[in-house]
Amino acid sequence: MRASLLSIFFIWAPAFAQTPCEGTPAYSPCEIVFELSTADLAAHPNPYSAVELKAEFRSPRFRTYLMPAYWDGGRKLIVRFTPTEAGQWIYKTTSNLAGFEGKEGSFNATPSDSPGYVRVANVHHWATENKQPHLWMGYIDDRFAFDSGQEFEQKLNEAAQNKFNHFRGSILGNAGDSGKVYLAPDKPNPSYFDELDRRVTAIHKRGITTDLILASDPNYIAGLFPDWQSRERFIRYVVARYAPLNVTWHGLEEFEDYGNGRELLKELGLDLKKLDPYDHPRSSCAKMTSAPLLADGWMNFIVEASMDDSVGSVEHQFYQVPFVGITDAGHLWNSTMDGQYPEFRGDNAVRAKYWFDFMADTRHWELEPYFDVDGTRAVALEEIEYVNYIEHPGPPIEVSVEKHGYDVYWFNPATGGFLEQKKYKGEHFTGEAPDKDRPWVLLIAREGRKESMLKSYKFESRVVPVQEIETAPQKLPFAIVEPPGDTLQAGKPVQFSVKVTRSTRATRFMTYLWTGEVAADGRGFRVIGTGAPGTFTIPPSIAQNFPAVLSIHLSVLNANGKAYSADRVYQLNK
Repeated sequence: MRASLLSIFFIWAPAFAQTPCEGTPAYSPCEIVFELSTADLAAHPNPYSAVELKAEFRSPRFRTYLMPAYWDGGRKLIVRFTPTEAGQWIYKTTSNLAGFEGKEGSFNATPSDSPGYVRVANVHHWATENKQPHLWMGYIDDRFAFDSGQEFEQKLNEAAQNKFNHFRGSILGNAGDSGKVYLAPDKPNPSYFDELDRRVTAIHKRGITTDLILASDPNYIAGLFPDWQSRERFIRYVVARYAPLNVTWHGLEEFEDYGNGRELLKELGLDLKKLDPYDHPRSSCAKMTSAPLLADGWMNFIVEASMDDSVGSVEHQFYQVPFVGITDAGHLWNSTMDGQYPEFRGDNAVRAKYWFDFMADTRHWELEPYFDVDGTRAVALEEIEYVNYIEHPGPPIEVSVEKHGYDVYWFNPATGGFLEQKKYKGEHFTGEAPDKDRPWVLLIAREGRKESMLKSYKFESRVVPVQEIETAPQKLPFAIVEPPGDTLQAGKPVQFSVKVTRSTRATRFMTYLWTGEVAADGRGFRVIGTGAPGTFTIPPSIAQNFPAVLSIHLSVLNANGKAYSADRVYQLNK
């Protein structure tokens, strides 16, 4: 990264009289450059692994940020830092090189209108550090570091023009890219990372957050960095280069089919949590869902890659963190009804823009899945607004609402057009889509009330409801019928089924999510099926040692959104 950064370069002077970050606006990165002497370089021929250099920065409000330096080729080490508020900052270095140890300095940061970094907020939602809601919409270009310059610019322009505010890509790519990113063990390619810097900075300057995947899979990253020390050096290196920018961490592209996947991601995730002073959001991508990793204590949001709504809608009721759903234009609104923020490739990006414009005019940071409906799926802030998605219009839909007067609109997600309807007053809305040839979104909202709330309410105007899971066997309205017996074989298809034992309005529609786990081997659970009945196959990668004790867990939502769970235990043979 060179002139593209809002930074000032400075070759270290013994007197420490200069202030290289003076005048840096808040949330803009600046850089302090250190140059190794000939003697230091001779004593430490690979500065990446041998030189330790950190700078601790203290804010005007006495918050501290410990930033590691990164090797940028030759004799050069750089401390990149972003002040998070205006005012005087002071800093001090520590190093295993005497010439860099104990140096002190200060600079003044200036105010800026940047909203700051993205943060988890309001249980399932997002905000920026200026306490404003953040409507996450992500553009996926996992090969962004390896695209040609023209391809990258074209995709970034498309993302910006269609209001995407996240841009996802991989740092290390896949195993075939290893020679491009690292020249030898413990020796990153400075030219590659300088170009990656330019691209992440270009995204940052557009006001877009970069969602950084570390690498494709556990085997690749373990092969490139074969021990925990080399993996920690890598995490320190990418934190030093990219944590000062507007980023989130997305772990690996997938982990489920790898025996060491969960263990490796826990190690990498805890390193990120320890070393990133800005505490950017952390999760991992997955073939299905990253929820199995949540209990390991390093993640603070879940990435859903399944477009099976049984997975997304059920997990949303069971976990008190935000969800990012990997989706496409056709599944975008269903993902929203699952309670997810979307991230997808640029197919039909204009539909994403229509979605963003619509959702930006709601209190999206308080909308939660809503179940008191018939013929539609919905998210709502009760008493204020109800957003309904009718994928396959048919008979009239019904929506129970609090008794008030409401504005009513039909929205065409394919064109971005609205059809305003007659105002409604009551508590049981019934209506039909304008036509049955396409999906529709129905908005029932107290627009005047929403406008007044924006003037007088803080970010959270209500307590987000947290689901209480019913596990008592005598209170479950269903029973697991299959698989029968007490033994299953990994890799072999097996029938599963459920019998509803209590027929009510709430149990006429049930959503089922089946997961399996061999707890003793610590690889985490796997989603193995949805619905009832059906067929699932237990993946052999779920266990390390056979025979194993397999717990099958069934999570269920009824038509009213009530959550239940039940378990069965089997012996798993290979």
